[in-house]
Amino acid sequence: MKNALIYLHLLLLLLSNCSNAQVDKKKMKKKTDNPLICTPEKGICETPGVKTEESKIHPAKVTKPIHITYFTDPICSACWSIEPQLRKLKLEYGDYIKVEYRMGGLLPSWEGFNGGGISKPSDVAHHWDEMSHYYEMPIDGDVWLEDPLNSSYPPSIAFKAAQLQDEEKAILFLRRIREMVFLEKKNITKWEHLQQAAKETGLDTVLLKKDYEGKAIQLFEEDIAYTRKSGVRGFPALFFSDTSNNRLVLYGFKPYDNFEGSVLKLFPVAVKKAVDSSWENLFHRYSSLTAKEYAVLTGMSRQEAGTVLNKLSADNKLKKIPVKNGELWRK
Repeated sequence: MKNALIYLHLLLLLLSNCSNAQVDKKKMKKKTDNPLICTPEKGICETPGVKTEESKIHPAKVTKPIHITYFTDPICSACWSIEPQLRKLKLEYGDYIKVEYRMGGLLPSWEGFNGGGISKPSDVAHHWDEMSHYYEMPIDGDVWLEDPLNSSYPPSIAFKAAQLQDEEKAILFLRRIREMVFLEKKNITKWEHLQQAAKETGLDTVLLKKDYEGKAIQLFEEDIAYTRKSGVRGFPALFFSDTSNNRLVLYGFKPYDNFEGSVLKLFPVAVKKAVDSSWENLFHRYSSLTAKEYAVLTGMSRQEAGTVLNKLSADNKLKKIPVKNGELWRK
């Protein structure tokens, strides 16, 4: 009964706040845009609306030279694909940047979605596999065949609940639930998986559940409103702002040079930090890495990184976790 009330509450929020779900049937086209179509060439998971590049935004208050507002979603495959770049940016320019995470609400529900050949969860499976090969980040699309998600709202709300406890742990929590859905085929709308991820990342699960059912819903609603106000209709979208309100936007998947270049354009005196890229140091900083992440962080090719990681696994220094379309390594 309690879970039923929660989902009823979410449904009411959806009806009152998600313009994508409130479409006049008389005005609907035969096919509408589907947010789960994350076009590889564009590197973006798009939703209907105003183009992000044309939007006029009011950046958040800058506490470091560069403030990055990161609009994302737990099930955005293009967002998963920029994990290597974002991790490297934080390592090399962490002294100059503050990253603010905003949940954009990629998938309110399946009602009304029918575009690009995708009209039901099972249609996403092959698309995710394609994204995995294109960006060299492991993704197993079979979750959409075996235990499909009906919305991305529950894990988004859980992230907002985690933020209420600890910002850094919340980022670890987001990483963990992404591993669950992209690699382990777990339906992260289910509380059992969200609770497990919270335990693994050091969050108070009792408090998380309380906030998940209370305060976090309002915070997520505010994120949705801010995302809409900013004109964002696709993820990932990263708005770089400096102390003079100069702004740059990275929209969709971009190579690391674009991330670094955005920082240096807004704050030219930033000095790249020399990072110890030894496997010991990287796996001390991160509980898990994909071969693509290891490649970006070390400057190796994807193939070279795979060879090094496989050798470390063979020497029992790392644990290799085979998944569809790749592997994940843990210390």
